[in-house]
Amino acid sequence: MAEVTARNEPGRPLAVVVDTGVHQLIADEPVAVGGDDLGPGPYELLLASLASCIVMTLELYARRKAWPLEGVEVRVRHGRRDALPEDDLPAGRRIDRITYAVDLAGPLEEDQRTRLLEIAARCPVHRTLTGRIEIDREG
Repeated sequence: MAEVTARNEPGRPLAVVVDTGVHQLIADEPVAVGGDDLGPGPYELLLASLASCIVMTLELYARRKAWPLEGVEVRVRHGRRDALPEDDLPAGRRIDRITYAVDLAGPLEEDQRTRLLEIAARCPVHRTLTGRIEIDREG
């Protein structure tokens, strides 16, 4: 099980030191919302997790298949939309929406490109975000 620790950075209004046990980084919010813009915000980190997982998954898959994948670029965006009647949610609710685009470089055949785009949706982070998630507070 992965574990990450986050703690506030004294003297900084919203800066947070994120520690993975091996790596550290700073998360923050832009100045416009009261932060110091010392690092990516929480949603940027979430999107970075998805984008990097897709890239890694495609690299590993292509390597295993010995396909001529020369590069992968993934762009991810987060937004919200109003719930529609068919969403079966209370009126006024909004739905988070993440969209992504994948650019594949290299002399891939069309069926290889198609398969890689299918595999993108099967990366572990994508599966976590689209599956059932339980978040519980310990203690």
